[in-house]
Amino acid sequence: MRQGTFIKLHEEKWKDFEVSLKNSQALPADRLSYIYVHLTEDLAYAQGRYPEAQVTQYLNELTVNVHARVYSNKPEQQSRFITFWKKEVPLELARAYPYIGYSFLILITGAFIGMLSAANDATFIRLILGDGYVNTTIQNIQNGDPMGIYKSMPGIDMFVFITFNNIRVALLAFAMGIFFSIGTGYVLFQNGVMLGVFHYLFFKYNMLQEALFTIWIHGTLEISAIIIAGAAGLIMGNGLLFPGTYPRLHAFKLSAKRGLKIVLSLIPFFLVAGFLESFITRQTEWSVYIKFFIILVSLSLTIFYLLILPKTNNHDPGKNYAL
Repeated sequence: MRQGTFIKLHEEKWKDFEVSLKNSQALPADRLSYIYVHLTEDLAYAQGRYPEAQVTQYLNELTVNVHARVYSNKPEQQSRFITFWKKEVPLELARAYPYIGYSFLILITGAFIGMLSAANDATFIRLILGDGYVNTTIQNIQNGDPMGIYKSMPGIDMFVFITFNNIRVALLAFAMGIFFSIGTGYVLFQNGVMLGVFHYLFFKYNMLQEALFTIWIHGTLEISAIIIAGAAGLIMGNGLLFPGTYPRLHAFKLSAKRGLKIVLSLIPFFLVAGFLESFITRQTEWSVYIKFFIILVSLSLTIFYLLILPKTNNHDPGKNYAL
């Protein structure tokens, strides 16, 4: 990129930062962090492309100013763990909203195609879910315990297996973003097809209501987490496809870091979902009201994570971001 184009793209942002630093003696920590992140990114790019230019010197001086402000408050800073949950995760979630929407659309499209395919081809159910699972489920339905498969393993063993598998799927959805987002889209679509076929199997045997009130005890958190992990993969892929004003490798590193923070924040989701699936979902004799209450609590936690937690960061997360 030509130096003049680089300056034109970012000049207004830099002036805004400079005014903020001059006119306020005590900037909010989130605003200060926002300025510092952007200036260090722009400075790194300028140093790589225009090391002797005046704009590089200007950015260096401005970054030093912000750095001094940041570290002047260092004794009062919170622990890294608290900062991660209070500042970094809300910021990245707010910036990830469009990608979460794309991820949801891909998965739900796969689910509809899975249901339609299963409705038009009986063999498709076995192709996706496997003969063993289908035969066991049909046998459980005939025995009057359609959700009996959730009782097939000891609770502790099931918790370890399920939690590990869910984390594996989430990491796969994220990591496949390296293939320019196409890999992530494939993982999401594949899981969507499986979800659609799974529900159609119970619909076919007039057990859909029973399945919904049982499966979504753990599925609310589990599927939400996979969608969000898919969004993290799309963010990483977007950095490769659309590097903006940065070199492609630099843009990839930034987007990968953003996505990884989101994936790491999902670990509590998978632990709780694994616990619910291993110890609560198997309680098929529980009242539908109890099941509905658990689903409602899980949905509330998801809404808190996606809508309330990001609002704890008060600045506009999308302003002037290149990625």
